[in-house]
Amino acid sequence: MNLELEGKRALVTGSTAGIGWAIAAGLAAEGADVVLNGRTEARVRAAVEQVRSRHPRARVRGVAADLGTAEGCARVVREAPEVDVLVNNLGIFAAVPFEDIPDAEWIRFFEVNVLSGVRLARAYLPGMKSRNWGRILFISSESALQIPVEMIHYGTTKTAQLAVARGLAETTRGTGVTVNSILAGPTRSEGVATFVEGLAAQQGVPAAQVERDFFSSARPTSLLQRFATPEEIAAFTVFVASGQASAVNGASLRVDGGVVRAIV
Repeated sequence: MNLELEGKRALVTGSTAGIGWAIAAGLAAEGADVVLNGRTEARVRAAVEQVRSRHPRARVRGVAADLGTAEGCARVVREAPEVDVLVNNLGIFAAVPFEDIPDAEWIRFFEVNVLSGVRLARAYLPGMKSRNWGRILFISSESALQIPVEMIHYGTTKTAQLAVARGLAETTRGTGVTVNSILAGPTRSEGVATFVEGLAAQQGVPAAQVERDFFSSARPTSLLQRFATPEEIAAFTVFVASGQASAVNGASLRVDGGVVRAIV
């Protein structure tokens, strides 16, 4: 299948590792010109080289900027003034009891997880509309629908992403621009892998046992019963970003391994 991404300009935020890197690599493999993003020059440079190593003919470059700030978003827009595909992947999470989350942390989570996407969409959506083609994707989470008690602030920001995406989609009526959310399930990202391995060492059990315990206790509704790989999330995301997905708009699309027990 030709995904019609050859020559499209794409920006993937938070793409130095994990899901973001896999999405960037997937878009590059389909011929898109991809901008990777992270907070430090070293991490961004390494991520770009990793994509080139995987796909030698890839057209990729990086912009180091902290998108949890207005200044960081403005810098990325200066460096990449027009994009056809915006993937708002940047996100942070932390397991903290609700009563221990101060106002500053709530604000930080909204700045990084929600406002980064809002600011970039505001910058790029007008150009997409004028060219009558564009894709904006918010990488959300099954936690948007099933708020985890151990990280309520994270779940709340993921729900907010769904609202922003749907609202923006309403503004694209009758155009070739689409806005969608991807609800990823538990995924073996860099941070998750480190956490699992550390817990396994601490408990003196294999990492596979920690993973089984997580799904039996924390995510018992999972049908997959394992962490998804970043590449599994990326494959679906790249399709939704493609020219072949032109009829998919305003949707919250689950790649959650069946965690969400619902049929809609």
